Amino acid sequence: MLSQSPYLLYSDGNGNIYEDTTLYAVGRAGWDAFPIPVEDWIELPDGGNLYELPGRRGIGIDVNTGEMRLCEKGWAVAAFIPPAHTGLFIAAYETLPDAPTLPLFCYTAAGWFDHKTYVPAVRIEQDIRQECAGYDNAKIQSGTEHLLQAYPHNRLVKHLMENCCMTYHCPAARNFSMARWECPVPTSPACNANCIGCISFQPEEETIVSTQDRLTFKPTAAEIVEFTVPHLIEAPFPIVSFGQGCEGEPLLMWETIRESILEIRKHTNRGSININTNGSKPDAVKALCEAGLNSIRVSTNSARKHIYEPYYRPNNYRFEDIIESLKVVSSYGGWTSINYFVFPGMTDSVEEYEALRKLIIDTDLSMIQWRNFNIDPDWYMGKIGAHETGEMLGVKQLMSLIREEFPQLKFGYFNPPMERIKGDYNREFAGSERYI
Repeated sequence: MLSQSPYLLYSDGNGNIYEDTTLYAVGRAGWDAFPIPVEDWIELPDGGNLYELPGRRGIGIDVNTGEMRLCEKGWAVAAFIPPAHTGLFIAAYETLPDAPTLPLFCYTAAGWFDHKTYVPAVRIEQDIRQECAGYDNAKIQSGTEHLLQAYPHNRLVKHLMENCCMTYHCPAARNFSMARWECPVPTSPACNANCIGCISFQPEEETIVSTQDRLTFKPTAAEIVEFTVPHLIEAPFPIVSFGQGCEGEPLLMWETIRESILEIRKHTNRGSININTNGSKPDAVKALCEAGLNSIRVSTNSARKHIYEPYYRPNNYRFEDIIESLKVVSSYGGWTSINYFVFPGMTDSVEEYEALRKLIIDTDLSMIQWRNFNIDPDWYMGKIGAHETGEMLGVKQLMSLIREEFPQLKFGYFNPPMERIKGDYNREFAGSERYI
């Protein structure tokens, strides 16, 4: 536990980061800067990184006067916090007129004290499936080579290994190469949303670039079944997940997915079959549930239609459809999650809290995955027209209120395996069996 607030960090523009001992670090929620309670700071977890924020001056609290002011010594600094952790405050800074738009990463506040970097965050998930220490590069290399040799004509295995695993270091693809846990199954090169923060497609005229290339072909059910059945049979805590960051919307390929699920279940009943989706096609979700889909994770930046639609910019679907898709899976006894993009100042507003409560009640939601939102804060709020945020609860207080009212609702960061869904949620997950 810290005895005081950490000091502000700044960058000299040449890759060097320093502390400014005249300023305490603060955080941002919505458009405003706030002091961060000392108890909210934790050491930056393994796998975290610091970024320079060009064209931006950090905001801190003067250690002598107690007033907020800018750090003029260099550019502001923010932290990337690794999966399983949820940030409580964004980095606080003032953006200069010629500042470039920031790329699609999360920008958590950061500070420095006693030779350590600190961030305001909570560990929301005990599952270790994406821990840095758990990735063995030699095993990943040999696993990749094995899969490419075992499935020489499978375009999807080639995509997952050569692009996702070896080029982009996708955590899910790396786990697949090591024959463990959640196996990604991208299926759709097309999408029916135009998310402003899409990581796999950005218009040429946009000021940001996508972080990875999108899937360029439509895999067949035979290609999918060929490698997912062995994974479900052999892997510890196995999941196969349709819908990944390197593709469009998997529900546009629902017929292929349905055919795959039916064929998979002819070979094994082991493990969980999941879909990560925007939830835009409830009828397709119903067909998948009838085929044997076990769980759904619907992504959303908000439980409010007027915040959701300016971000997702949906084609031929509405916000109401994503709610209906969650209801459909619940009606079939499946596991329902939302992939909830946490943006301090928006997610924890009183209006959002009330909308989230309604969503949980209406859909009988199983789980919230409290995900950090990878987006330039100023750019995002400008794009969706969020000029006022209203009264804020604080992210920790929001979580506490939701947990208190809905004790059966699970909190986490990853899709749970079937053992965790049907067994002890607090014990059945990667790491609990010490398999690394």
